[in-house]
Amino acid sequence: MSVRDRLGSLFKGKEELDLTSGGIGRPLFFLSFPIIITNLLQVMYNLADTFWLGQYSTPALAAISFGFPLVYLLISLGMGLSVAGSVLVAQHTGADEPRKAEYAASQTVTFSLIGSAILGALGFFLVGGVLDLFGAEPLVLDLATEYMRVIAAGLPFMFGFFVFIALMRGSGDTITPMVVMFGTVVLNIVLDPILIFGFQNNPLFTALDAGAIQDSLYAVTGYTGNGVEGAAIATVFARASAMVVGMAIMLNGSHGIRIRISEMVPDFDYLGRLLRIGVPASVENTGRALSVNLLLFIVGTFSTTVVAAFGVGIRVFSLIFMPAIAVDRGVETMTGQNIGAGKPDRAAATNHFAAKVTFLILAALGAVIFVIAPQIMAVFTNDAGVIEEGARFLRWVAPTFGFMGVLRAYTGGLRGAGKTLTAAAIAILMFGVIRLPVAWVASQRFGPDGIWFSFAVSNVAAAAIAFGWFQRGTWREADLTDDETGPGSTEEVGDATPTDD
Repeated sequence: MSVRDRLGSLFKGKEELDLTSGGIGRPLFFLSFPIIITNLLQVMYNLADTFWLGQYSTPALAAISFGFPLVYLLISLGMGLSVAGSVLVAQHTGADEPRKAEYAASQTVTFSLIGSAILGALGFFLVGGVLDLFGAEPLVLDLATEYMRVIAAGLPFMFGFFVFIALMRGSGDTITPMVVMFGTVVLNIVLDPILIFGFQNNPLFTALDAGAIQDSLYAVTGYTGNGVEGAAIATVFARASAMVVGMAIMLNGSHGIRIRISEMVPDFDYLGRLLRIGVPASVENTGRALSVNLLLFIVGTFSTTVVAAFGVGIRVFSLIFMPAIAVDRGVETMTGQNIGAGKPDRAAATNHFAAKVTFLILAALGAVIFVIAPQIMAVFTNDAGVIEEGARFLRWVAPTFGFMGVLRAYTGGLRGAGKTLTAAAIAILMFGVIRLPVAWVASQRFGPDGIWFSFAVSNVAAAAIAFGWFQRGTWREADLTDDETGPGSTEEVGDATPTDD
């Protein structure tokens, strides 16, 4: 078998996957593996910013440590609609109702773009005041505000691409988003050092031994870069490119799910259906984001070194948890399609299988991270203090990585069954009832170690809660395909003859 054939065998398109019959491991792998790659590429947006700004200055690195949780919060507030769209598309696909799946996708795109535009406008004007509450040093505050205002202005572009990923995943196609993401990450990586450093003292040109080219470009443009703001501009431009490509693919309908311009007129009755699923999903994601933002109040009482270590550590976690997050999304899709197909026992087996596998994978990764924690931190900064504190952070949390796999598997299944309120309740317990109080109390006595300890405790407790809740079996009652309200009903859309828009 050639190298090309071996690589191709790792991916299977929607037409090759049967998520509602046969074994569980193979379809879950072929569904989740491209999501791992997509999410890995997703994290590279943030890692690229972290790497290049770490070369720029420690205040710049601290600035995005304050800015990143706020970006996550803004995204989380509106991402519930994409979850709702993904769940509806999955269940209608499993029930063999393609026209209702298309209608759900079209309405999801419309209301997600409207919601993101509103959130972006609010964020642009309020971000400075919110960041000021975190108690950052004046220089760090100014840099974080510059970064966040650009991100807020570009929020609709970011949402547009996230919705594309979610809807394609709900239909069973995880390969197309992966390919699109790869192209835009390459674009972002190329733009980042140029927009941060400009054409003077740029470490990229130095590494490439291209000083003559750099001098020539500087002589022509005089461009000295935009620092932290440049990193945000690069990210937004790359996201915008991804959104344009994603929307074109869905309008064409040749891959995954199709959206139709004629069905994108806002249907406020259908919005109610999206919100019933999406609002709890937003609460779940917002709970995660708020916990990081509220932790910054505690982290901000310590030095800039601790803040920078916290920011780098959070980014490392986002990378390490890629397998669990991918399986979470894969289980969400498989559960949704099996619920739609009337096969709750297969949905349950999928969740239990995923929990075991992700526990083993992340536990192994945790052991590796524990050993090489300082070396990992050194990739992102040459500040000895940040490396030392960040390594302590990683070593406190690494032994509990496996439990995050269990948590993700079961909450993904709950969402796929439409039980987004249950998943949200688990997130609130994890962050609001366990992690934040423990961090506050423990940090008063043990300093930053108390904050790192709170991550470990909440990871283990949340996994136990998710398993116990899933075992109750109340998720089996869900079947969103029975809700026939609005133009998505069988009479009005499901039996319609497809037409080209």
